[in-house]
Amino acid sequence: MLVALATAADAPLALTEREVPEPGYGEVLVEITACGVCYTDLDLLRGLWPMARFPIVPGHEITGVVAAAGPGVSWPPVGAAVGAQFLGDSCRHCDYCVRGEQILCPGKRITGIEMDGGYAEYAVLKSDFLTPLPAGLDPVAAAPLMCAGLTAYNALRRGGITPTSRVAVIGTGAMGVLAVRYAVAMGARVAVVSRSARGEAAARERGAELFVATEEGDPGSALAAWDGGANLVLNTTPSTAAAAATVTGLAPDGVLALAGYGPEPLTLPTQTMVLNRLHAVINPSGSPHDTRDALAFSLAHGILPDVTPIGLPDVRAALDAMAAGHGGKRSVIVFG
Repeated sequence: MLVALATAADAPLALTEREVPEPGYGEVLVEITACGVCYTDLDLLRGLWPMARFPIVPGHEITGVVAAAGPGVSWPPVGAAVGAQFLGDSCRHCDYCVRGEQILCPGKRITGIEMDGGYAEYAVLKSDFLTPLPAGLDPVAAAPLMCAGLTAYNALRRGGITPTSRVAVIGTGAMGVLAVRYAVAMGARVAVVSRSARGEAAARERGAELFVATEEGDPGSALAAWDGGANLVLNTTPSTAAAAATVTGLAPDGVLALAGYGPEPLTLPTQTMVLNRLHAVINPSGSPHDTRDALAFSLAHGILPDVTPIGLPDVRAALDAMAAGHGGKRSVIVFG
């Protein structure tokens, strides 16, 4: 089978042939239908994941079909359409695991970083970390829901969104667009914060009532003038500084949630945080039950990302475009 292999940090992806792997105990072999190209994959290649195991097959926005089951697997059955996410494994016995918060497990392993992922025609994956794809969900367009969609949806839920919330989404990439659509579907009022005004028309078409271009002024001031500020600011960009710049635009008791971030520290104005009882959280994707909820919500509200299908040999160009800030629609590797 053809795979794209990350051989080391700061080394280009290598296309190579491998034998189709066999599933072990508790594992299934998935014939991959599609795999989204995520910014996390770019960070892996840049050496920003210290726990990464090289060589590694990247990719964690996976959809596919179960081709074979290893010993001890009673579910999912062969032929089932499934998805796999960022979280690929956990210890299964710590307090976090037994209460269904495997994403917090100290022993968790990450798909495409510590265990081979979806930049390949087949992948061996842990059966109990797969998610059934709801009938009627396009598996190619659904691939980014396994990370971008899950992360945005879960960050909104954990940020305390309500139908009366004012939600500001930073970024107009794939995760940002999904976050806007989810927030609108949840009944919130939505603002979009972006570097330039280029995406304003599209943001308003998706339901945003306010658009803030940071090159034209301070985003915190613009959000503060929005009926007293945002109750929740969700950063979907790979910039911690972009998130910090909006803190003064939070309403009292507001939440700054980072679903995207950069390597730089998060620096916040302490007195502003104290006097307004503000909260800052970082949302690390989600656990298997969160993935099921995100897919069900997406299907119920007809929310799918706009994607650009590519072949596996095109993934290096897609990552280069993402690094240059010209990624456009979410690139999805399509097999078969």
